[in-house]
Formats: sequence, C-alpha cells, structure tokens
Amino acid sequence: MTGNGDQTAQELNQPGAQDLLRTQSLARLAYSGTDGTPRVVPIGFWWTGDEIVMCTATTAPKVRALRARPPVALSIDTNDARALQVRGTAEIDVVDGIPDEYLKASFKGIPDEAARQEFEANVRKTYPQMARISVRPAWARYYDFGTGRLPEFLSELVGG
Repeated sequence: MTGNGDQTAQELNQPGAQDLLRTQSLARLAYSGTDGTPRVVPIGFWWTGDEIVMCTATTAPKVRALRARPPVALSIDTNDARALQVRGTAEIDVVDGIPDEYLKASFKGIPDEAARQEFEANVRKTYPQMARISVRPAWARYYDFGTGRLPEFLSELVGG
C-alpha cells in the first residue's frame, strides 16, 4: 500500500484496532438509502484480514441501496471510549446458502457449542441465499480516548 493506504494499514494494525475487529460482534454501518437520506444500522461483521464482511437477506433494503450508492462508513466501538472508524466501498455478492463469514460473525456472540449448532440449523432453514457485503477499508482511524489516541483536532485542543 502507498500513500493513504500505508496510514490505513497502520491504523488497522494497531493492537486496539485488531482487538475490536476480532472481538466486537456489531459494527454500525452508515450508508445512503435509496431515497438519498442517510442510514445507520447495527450489523454483525467478520474481519478477514483484508475486508469487513457483513451478510444479510437478499431482500434487505440495504442491499438495493448499497447497489445504487456503495460508499459506506463503519464504526466498531465499545463503551470504554475506543473506536475504529472505517470508510470504503461496499461490494455485494449473492451466494447460495450461508456464507462462512456470517456464521463466524454470529458465533462471536454465541459461546455455547450446542447453541451454535441450533442457531446454524435455523439459519440454514431460513436463508436459501444471502447477500455477502464486503468492504475493503480505503481509510481507517483507531481512537482510544482513554489513552489519548484522539482525533487530530482534539489533540491540538489539548496540546498533544
């Protein structure tokens, strides 16, 4: 990666950013609806190491909206003042069955193996196909307000 890509990779490789990508169950996906107005929705995600993958029903309104307007922003954050902000372009593939990333993302919040098996069986009955939405980060910033890793404008205000 060069230019902004180097900075994006550095941000994504911060230990705190990697922790959020690995452990958090939900991201907040911001996109423009088909009417042009903004939307923010919580959605499960899986980090592949190169892209953030989210899956949904092929009939979900966000699928049609993202096909028309693919630029998105995501926030993966916690209650302890850490946040990873990402921007990129959504790509959508309709896949038969259930994408592995959907199950991996869902299993982050289901620690019990029996519950995972029951969840997977129900999902496989519900979705003959899913929309696999992938976002390769074009821009990213990791913030940790507790340690002083702040947005630049705030760092300047506090003299950092």
